[in-house]
Amino acid sequence: MPLVTIDIIKNAFTEEQKNALIHNVTEAMVAVEGEALRPVTWVRIMEVEQGDWAIGGQRLGAADIHAMAGKKAA
Repeated sequence: MPLVTIDIIKNAFTEEQKNALIHNVTEAMVAVEGEALRPVTWVRIMEVEQGDWAIGGQRLGAADIHAMAGKKAA
């Protein structure tokens, strides 16, 4: 039974985007292992507080993620 954990920065993704992540990751697992895996595929999203995630020594928040993705902050 696969468990996929996705770590994201809190408030960087909307509920709709998180739903899409869950759906698409589940579909990817089913595409690899077969339909029988669907009911036992677990996907969890772990939200890390803003500023508790860093790249290259620089702390990141949701606005930084939006900037990297070329979006305006919500």
